[in-house]
Amino acid sequence: MTIPTASIPPAASPAPMTYRCPADGTRAPVESLAWHCPTCGGPWDLDFTPASPVPLNSLTARVNSLWRYEEALPLAGPAAGVTLGEGRTPLIPLTDSISAKLDFLMPTLSFKDRGAVMLAELARRLGPGRVARVVADSSGNAGTAIAAYCARARLPCTVYVPEATSPKKTEQIRAHGAHVTLIPGDREATAVAARTAAGEPGTFYASHVHNPYFLHGTKTYVYELWEDLGGRLPDAVVVPAGNGTLLLGAWLAIGELHAQGLITGRPALIAVQAKAVSPLAAAFRAGAQDLPGDAPHRTPPTLAEGIAIPRPPRAAQILRAVRESGGTFLTVTEDQLRAAQLDLAARGLFVEPTGVACWAAMSAHPPQEGRTAVVPLCGAGAKTGLAAR
Repeated sequence: MTIPTASIPPAASPAPMTYRCPADGTRAPVESLAWHCPTCGGPWDLDFTPASPVPLNSLTARVNSLWRYEEALPLAGPAAGVTLGEGRTPLIPLTDSISAKLDFLMPTLSFKDRGAVMLAELARRLGPGRVARVVADSSGNAGTAIAAYCARARLPCTVYVPEATSPKKTEQIRAHGAHVTLIPGDREATAVAARTAAGEPGTFYASHVHNPYFLHGTKTYVYELWEDLGGRLPDAVVVPAGNGTLLLGAWLAIGELHAQGLITGRPALIAVQAKAVSPLAAAFRAGAQDLPGDAPHRTPPTLAEGIAIPRPPRAAQILRAVRESGGTFLTVTEDQLRAAQLDLAARGLFVEPTGVACWAAMSAHPPQEGRTAVVPLCGAGAKTGLAAR
C-alpha cells in the first residue's frame, strides 16, 4: 500500500473529507493548517463516514495495532507511515460484571497514543514543505504521546505543559526529543499559550481537543472492545471526562457500529469527573446543553490532573453524547481516587490517579445485577507515583 505524502485521501469514503464546525457549519479543507473554526473559534468535526464495515471475522490476519480497523479510519493504514504498534491492549475482569481495559500498556503508557498516532501521521502527510514544526499542549500524557509519535515521524515538536506537571512526564517528553515549555498557571493557561504559538506560519497544532483526527484514533478503543467481546459491547462504557477525547471517540465508534448493523443496541456512556473539577457533571445535572458562559476558568487542585478541565471546548458534544446514550455523570472524591489507586495496585495494576477515576466511580456505583461495564485504566502509575496522602 503506497501512502501519498502530499495529499490526504480518505481510507474508505469516496467523497472528499473536510473539517466542519458543528456549531455553525463552517468548512475547511483537511489539508489546511487551520486548527479551529475561523468564525466561532470552536473545534472541528470531520466529515467522514466509513464506506464499509470492519469485517470482524477477518481481523485476526491483520496488523496487530489500531490500523487493523482501516475501514473505520480517515487515514489509510501505514505501509510506510507512523506506528509504534499501539492499540490491542488487554481486557481483564475486575469483578463478575466489570472489566478493565489496560490502556496504560500503550507505547507511551497512556491511551493518548490512540489519537497521537493519527495526528503525527496527518502532519507527516501534509509534508515538510508545509509543516515546519508541531506544537501541542497537555497536562502530561497527550504531550508525551505527541512527542513520541513526532519522534517516530521525524517531526520537530514543542509541548506546552503547566509548570506543576509531574517531572516524570516532562522528562519523558524531553527524552523523545521534544522541547518542553513550562507555563505558569493551570491547564487553561497552557492551552492559551499553545494556541498563540499555533498561529505561527508552518505550525501544525496537534490539538487532542480541536483536531477531530484525534477522536478517530481514540474510537479504536471501542472497536477493540467490540472485537474482544466477539462482536458485541458491554451494557456500559465508563470513560473519564476532562476534554472528553476518549468519550467522544467512543461515541463515534458506537454510532458507526450501530449504523452498520454490527451491534443491535448502544451501550450507555458513564462519564466520570473528579468532584473538585466537575463542570460537565454540574451542567448535566442542571439539564444544560452547554456550560454557562460565566463558567470559571480556574482549576482547583485535584489528584486527577488529567481531567481537571474547567471549560472543555467540546462540552456541548460531550453532554449530548452522554444524554443520547442514556448514560450519566459520576464524580469521585480525592479519597476515592487514593483508595482506588491502592486497590488496583493490590490487584497487580499500578495506575496513575487520573487513570483510576473510572474504577473509583464503579467501586462506589457498581452496575445493576446482570449488567456489564468496562472501565479504562488510562495511564501508568510510573508516570506519577502514588497519590499523596
